[in-house]
Amino acid sequence: MKLPDIKLKAKAIGVDPGKMKKADLILAIQKAEGNVACFGTGTPACPYRDCCWREDCIGST
Repeated sequence: MKLPDIKLKAKAIGVDPGKMKKADLILAIQKAEGNVACFGTGTPACPYRDCCWREDCIGST
C-alpha cells in the first residue's frame, strides 16, 4: 500500500499521520484498530493471513 493511502486510512480512524514513517504509521493504525502491532517485526510464520499489511510486511505467500 502506498503512503498516501495509508495516511488516508490513518485519518479515517483518528490517527494523525503527521510526519510518521510508513512502518510507524502502520503500527499506529494496527494499535488504534485493536490489532497486534506487529508490522515489520520479522515474523515469517505470521498467523494473520488476511492482514492488509501482509504483503508489505513479509511479502506475499
